[in-house]
Amino acid sequence: MIRAGDSIQNPVTGERITFLATSRDTDGEAVVIETIVQPKGFVAATHVHPFQTERFAVVDGALGLKVGRKKQTLGPDEVALVEPGTAHRFWNAGEEEVRFVCEIRPALDFESLLETMFGLAADGRTNRKGMPNPLRLAVIAQAHFSTVRLPYPPAWLQRAGLALAAPVGRLLGYRRTYEPIAGTAAVAAA
Repeated sequence: MIRAGDSIQNPVTGERITFLATSRDTDGEAVVIETIVQPKGFVAATHVHPFQTERFAVVDGALGLKVGRKKQTLGPDEVALVEPGTAHRFWNAGEEEVRFVCEIRPALDFESLLETMFGLAADGRTNRKGMPNPLRLAVIAQAHFSTVRLPYPPAWLQRAGLALAAPVGRLLGYRRTYEPIAGTAAVAAA
């Protein structure tokens, strides 16, 4: 279980997250994380949070952000707000690390999703974009559908596809969460 002060790292996407406040700390109101993204680092995929607002506040470096169709680069002390249901992605837009504080409201299962995806990447169980195989992804995506989904195809079609693929993934032993292999240190106290 993630606690305030814990850090996780995704070696595929170049992200390192430190949890400043967890859902337990905020009674489910928010998750607050400090994110450091290495040069050429990125979030795994364009995505939508159907019920959550995400606030990005840059501390150091240059953060590339695409919100809807609008691309922007944020520098220190600049803030962007992504409303629920808005497709977005981010990347390091500079030559140095970018550090920003991200606040996600409400928390929902955001921590579990991050811990799972980062653990898979740390154990070499994702592709070069940070995504697991399609059947494992279907199990994870179905479990976290209220937290995150793809911007397209439409939600009803994604739900239908997951209803078919996730049971096959579960039969193969994939679970909604992932425990990193002992010794990989995907989660560590700061």
